[in-house]
Amino acid sequence: MRAILFFDLPVETFSQQKTYRQFIKLIKTNGFYMLQKSVYIKLGIDIQSINSVIEKIKKQCPSEGAISILTITEKQFAHMQFLVGENKTDVINSDERYIEL
Repeated sequence: MRAILFFDLPVETFSQQKTYRQFIKLIKTNGFYMLQKSVYIKLGIDIQSINSVIEKIKKQCPSEGAISILTITEKQFAHMQFLVGENKTDVINSDERYIEL
């Protein structure tokens, strides 16, 4: 499962900029990585693990702005098409990856 987090936070005042930086730190410490400037992605084992992270973020969301999370499967994520540019990340993004124990 993948959680795709979209956000648009105001950064006009010093206080809003501080809140923005705190939110970025929050989502990064919860395992999200940047896909685009205001789009972050987290890989989860199952829907329960994604939902627990969503609940953590809900409790600490900024009071201003817009934050949305979309949960999709690995197969859906693997079919994402990049029309311009490419996904520059060290994270393996195909549904063919595996963990060997």
